[in-house]
Amino acid sequence: MLSVADWRWVFILQGVPAIFVLIVRRYVPESPRWLASRGDIAGADKVMSDIEAKISQRLDGAALPAPSPQFVEARNTRGLSTLFAAGYAQRTLMLWSLWFFALLGFYGLTTWLGALLQAKGFPVTKSVSYTIVISLAGIPGFLTAAWLIESLGRKPTLIGALLGAAIACYFYGAAADQVQLIIAGLCMQFCAFGMWSALYAYTPELYPTHVRATGTGFASAVGRIGSLIDPSLIGFILPAAGQSGVFALGAGAFGLAALAVLLLGEETKGRTLESISH
Repeated sequence: MLSVADWRWVFILQGVPAIFVLIVRRYVPESPRWLASRGDIAGADKVMSDIEAKISQRLDGAALPAPSPQFVEARNTRGLSTLFAAGYAQRTLMLWSLWFFALLGFYGLTTWLGALLQAKGFPVTKSVSYTIVISLAGIPGFLTAAWLIESLGRKPTLIGALLGAAIACYFYGAAADQVQLIIAGLCMQFCAFGMWSALYAYTPELYPTHVRATGTGFASAVGRIGSLIDPSLIGFILPAAGQSGVFALGAGAFGLAALAVLLLGEETKGRTLESISH
């Protein structure tokens, strides 16, 4: 981009996606669960009626089955205290550990990927090209994980993606030639972006409606701490331990994130949000 325009256009183009916020605001309905929790029963019923009407239309006007009431025991928790209340504290610990180590590994490698390629002897032009090619593997990674979280479940998909990223990260750092480098890089990005797909589906499901955004936001914020620490940490590790040390750090971070999900995570596949939250 900088070869055909100045730096201002880089920021302008990055701001274009913000237009989609207006589209989302116009066409995406408010959560009926949130409306009901606020006492707006009429609004919640209208949103559900609109959704049911669209589904029926796609089914050629077929009537939808009557909903079956589900009775759950309500927990008397409100506000931020919910994140650390009985039944949620373990989820919060798991999510904070998951986000911290997952983003520590991901952003550390992503930030330094071009420089690490150049350190392997590739010129700047080739390192940029390889980075773009490797990043393209993230698209099928997203789509594959989106399918797997519904077929296999959230936990196995997330653990598999994290362990796959850890293994590919190790082999990327140990690559001896260009072919090994590209293959390992493609696998690493495929798994890393698959991790993102599962991460954003799994996290909001673990909290009740009234703190779902708050719980997700706090987990993401803890992850951002990891994303800030790792690029700086790599700056110290690279001169001391070389590229093998850098990629060992990334692999270890992904491995610890997978361990947190394995030991503390709760499977949510096939469950309603109410049954998960109570």
